Amino acid sequence: MLLWAFIRFGFSLTQTSTDRIMNRSAQPQDRPAVFAAQFALSHACWLVTYPLAGWIGARFGLNAAASALAGLGLASLAVALRLWPANDLSHIPHSHADLPAYHPHLAPDTSAAHSHVLTIDAMHRRWPKPA
Repeated sequence: MLLWAFIRFGFSLTQTSTDRIMNRSAQPQDRPAVFAAQFALSHACWLVTYPLAGWIGARFGLNAAASALAGLGLASLAVALRLWPANDLSHIPHSHADLPAYHPHLAPDTSAAHSHVLTIDAMHRRWPKPA
């Protein structure tokens, strides 16, 4: 029971972070689609790992299955730590060389470089590099 509670606690911690990331990464009108995509992706991962756990467990034993899935989790953590920026700012000064100075997106500061809360949208198709 203690192990189950520990695993559920860890799962809760990761899901809380996922929600915060998705809310910051999409405009409010796009969030239903983003949450639906995350739901589908998480279930696709389960579709792979559940049979993998069963196959490894049946062939090599439950200790090997637990070790393999723990290794897969650690590898996933390493990838996330490598890809996620250490200093994730919500406001990143950036520029839009493709927009004219009078474009509404640049208001009230009409200079090319500006800063605001960033989400991936039509104006920011990729996470911008600081200006």
